[in-house]
Amino acid sequence: MRRILGWISGMTVAVSVAGALTAGPVRAQPVDETHCAVTSDRQLERATPAEVGFDTDRLAAALAFTGQRNRLNVQVFRHNCLVGEGPNNAETGNVAWNVWSVTKSVVSLVAGIAWDRGELDLSAPIDRYLPPGLGDARHRSITVRDLLTETSGLRTGALTEGLTAVVPIDPNSAVQALGVPFDSPPGTEFTYSQRNVDLLTYVVELAIGEPFQNFAQRELFDPLGIARGDYYWARDRSEHTYGYAHLLIPPNDLARLALLLGNDGRWGTRQIVSSDYLRMARQPSATNPCYGYLFWVGAGCVEIPAFIPRDSYLMSGLGLQNVFVIPEWDLEVVWTGVFGNHSARGLAGLLQTTDELSWEFFRRLVAAMAHPPVSDPGPYVEQPIQIDPRDYIDPEIAEAVFGIGPDAYPGCNVLSCLKTPLAAPFSDAPPGCFIAVCLGTDPRTPGIR
Repeated sequence: MRRILGWISGMTVAVSVAGALTAGPVRAQPVDETHCAVTSDRQLERATPAEVGFDTDRLAAALAFTGQRNRLNVQVFRHNCLVGEGPNNAETGNVAWNVWSVTKSVVSLVAGIAWDRGELDLSAPIDRYLPPGLGDARHRSITVRDLLTETSGLRTGALTEGLTAVVPIDPNSAVQALGVPFDSPPGTEFTYSQRNVDLLTYVVELAIGEPFQNFAQRELFDPLGIARGDYYWARDRSEHTYGYAHLLIPPNDLARLALLLGNDGRWGTRQIVSSDYLRMARQPSATNPCYGYLFWVGAGCVEIPAFIPRDSYLMSGLGLQNVFVIPEWDLEVVWTGVFGNHSARGLAGLLQTTDELSWEFFRRLVAAMAHPPVSDPGPYVEQPIQIDPRDYIDPEIAEAVFGIGPDAYPGCNVLSCLKTPLAAPFSDAPPGCFIAVCLGTDPRTPGIR
C-alpha cells in the first residue's frame, strides 16, 4: 500500500557522481513523492528512484560503485520504500551473514524493549540481577547503563576479547567478563569492550526471566516478519547468547531492523521499542560524543561521513557491516561485505580509516537526489595515523579462557565453568554455519527460504 504526500522533507547534504556535482546549496523544491508502508510480508514495498526524488541513472552509478568495493549487498530506502539495490543483491539477500558488532545494537533494542516493559532498570547495578556470589562487589556495582554506553571500566583488548568466540572455545563469556580487571571506575571512561556486551546480554536474560533469544524472537523479530529459521545467533559453551557479535542474519532481514529504526521504533500500528528509549539510545553519552546505547551517533563518527546530518546514527560491524539511519532525509542504507576502505597508510591506516568508503558512496548517493542541498564535500582526505594496532590486543584476556593469569575467573576454564558441563566447540552452530556465513541446503541451516 502506498500513499502520495507532497513536499520533500528537509535534507542537508549534497554530493555527486563524476560530472554531476552541484556548485552550491540548492533549496529542495516541492514535489509529490511516494511513501511506502512497512510490512511483515516477505517482500518489502518498493518504489522507483524517481518516485522518491532520485535520478535513476545517478543512483545506479552510486550503487555500481559499491560493487567495486567488496559490498556484497546494498539496499537504499527512502520514505520506507526500497529504491536501490547493489549488483550482487539477488545472490546475497537471503544468505545469513555475520554482521559482527551490528549485533551490539540489536542487543540494545532488546534491552530497550525490556526497559519499556519495566523489567530492566538502566540505572540499577547489575548486582540486582546477578545470582548471589557471582562476581565481586566492584564488578557487581557496574550499572546496566554502564554496559550500554561501554563505560564499565573493564580492561579491553578488542581482538583478543573476540577471538575466543570466533574459534569458539569460550566457556561462559559473561562470567569471563566478571574476571577482567578494571582500568577505570565504572561510568567514567569509554572503552570499546566485547566482553562488556556479553555481560549485558546475560543481565538482560536474568532480568526478563527467560532465554534471551526467546524474548528477542517474540518481542522484536516476530513482529517484523523475521522468522526464527532466518538467522543464527551464536551462544557460548554455557548456552548464553553472545552480545558483542555473531548474529548471522540475511541482509533482507537486517533491512527490517533499519526500517524499524527509521520509523522511531514503530512497525505499522505497533510500537516495538519506545521512542523514549531510542531517543536516549541516540544521544551521545557523557564519555563519548560519538556513542549512545550501543549505537554510533552523529556525523563524522566512525563510518558516518562528516557532511551528512547531525542526527544520523549507525549500527556498525567489523568489515563494514553497516546500517545508516538518516532521519532528516527519511533515508536508510544497509550494506554488508568484506571491508572496502582504501588507505595509503598500510594496516594502521585501514584500522583508522573507517569512513573512506561511506564518504565516497554518500557523495554519489546524494548527488543522485533530484535537489542536492549542499555543495560537493570533495574527495575523502585521509588523516595522519593516530592509533597503535597493539592497543587491540591483550594476551591476558585470551589466557583467562584457559584459567590462566590474573584475568581468569576462579573455577572457569575451557574444561568447565562454575561446575557446569560445557558444550563442545562448534556444537551450537547448525549445519552450514561457520563463523562468517551460513550456506547450504540442510533444512536446519538459517536463511530465508
